[in-house]
Amino acid sequence: MCELERYAAVASSVARPTLASMSVQREEEVALVALQRERPQSMTWAQLSAEVLLEGSAIKVWENLREPSLLPDAGSESTWSQAVDEVAQWRSSDLQFVSILDDGYPEQLRSVREAPAILFYRGDLRQVDPGMSVVGSRKASQRGIEIAGVAAGLLVDRGLSVIAGLAEGIDTAAHLAALERGGRTVAVIGTGITKYYPEKNQALQNRISREGLVVSQFRPDASPTKQSFPMRNAVMSGYGMGTIIVEAGERSGTRIQARNAVEHGRPVILTDTVVEQTSWGRALVGRPDVHVVSGADELGEVIDRIRDRKFEIENTIQRLLRMPVA
Repeated sequence: MCELERYAAVASSVARPTLASMSVQREEEVALVALQRERPQSMTWAQLSAEVLLEGSAIKVWENLREPSLLPDAGSESTWSQAVDEVAQWRSSDLQFVSILDDGYPEQLRSVREAPAILFYRGDLRQVDPGMSVVGSRKASQRGIEIAGVAAGLLVDRGLSVIAGLAEGIDTAAHLAALERGGRTVAVIGTGITKYYPEKNQALQNRISREGLVVSQFRPDASPTKQSFPMRNAVMSGYGMGTIIVEAGERSGTRIQARNAVEHGRPVILTDTVVEQTSWGRALVGRPDVHVVSGADELGEVIDRIRDRKFEIENTIQRLLRMPVA
């Protein structure tokens, strides 16, 4: 056997570390984690998720993006082994998570480019979960708190989920109003699923996990960072059918979600206060599917139109799918 053949034999004999009795689904999960750890070709999380959806398999993407070599790639094998250990640890800790390839992944979120490859959750995860985000300033005024409560109530009365980011101010008011009205609320958090931020909302986060849903795109023990909250906003926008911006300042992070929603083709509802007090709010006026409201009645009417249009589109798609092929 020549030297080249010997190297090839060694490379082909290196077995990829696996979990005991690993199923195809479990191996796909490991491949997703390995991709996120290694980020081949410096790809972003969003790019990796898109590539996985395109291929229909994280394993294929992992194999496609690795440079071909006759010698075993110790770094890649190490990354895979670490991913195996990490998934095993999550499973043994009873952490709940779903991958972008799983049927249970929220279908509305899957349609945006920022869809996380892996979504951790506590509570009642639903593939179909019609709802809208209610967001705004952390340092909310009393009027803003009241409007957030009204908005949450209007959504609950229509059987829609109230989506917010569990931040202080408007988010907290929306979550609480939904729970007090007996409705469903979804918290999209900017930390790992085992963390609490702000700490004062620990009891609220636990309550939502029991009565609604808490979701995170970050590793379970991840602390908040400057980048995590804009990423959270993109996921929150993608999860819902629209975004209601109650109150916000000129430099509020809420403007990021407004921009995300426009890019996602999701309706944006602005209160007249946001338009009056922010240049970015005024810049949005006149854009397709951007609505300005000045009271509860107007807000309810716009919510109804958005909801009815979405359901009509979905029903039309279902009818077309059931039509026999000529």
